[in-house]
Amino acid sequence: MKRHTDEEIERAAERFADLADRLDPATTLADHLDDLHTIVVAVDAVRLDETRIRDAVNAARRNGRSWNLIADERSASPARPHANASAAAPTTWPEN
Repeated sequence: MKRHTDEEIERAAERFADLADRLDPATTLADHLDDLHTIVVAVDAVRLDETRIRDAVNAARRNGRSWNLIADERSASPARPHANASAAAPTTWPEN
């Protein structure tokens, strides 16, 4: 993926500002972007969560936690039953 220079980004921002200044709200048709905004919010949340996970794992490693212990804690998350769950625990949906 090509990275843009600060100068290229600045020129693009100036072009956008110039175009935005020339728009006439009375005659410009615009799409509602709520659906796209929802995606942006979700992506930002994922990036924040990824950062929080990296920070937590790094802190655990600094505190001497092994990768196995960190992985075991992942398997104990609310989204997944703990790896050491009782063998007697049901593995299928109960019938009504």
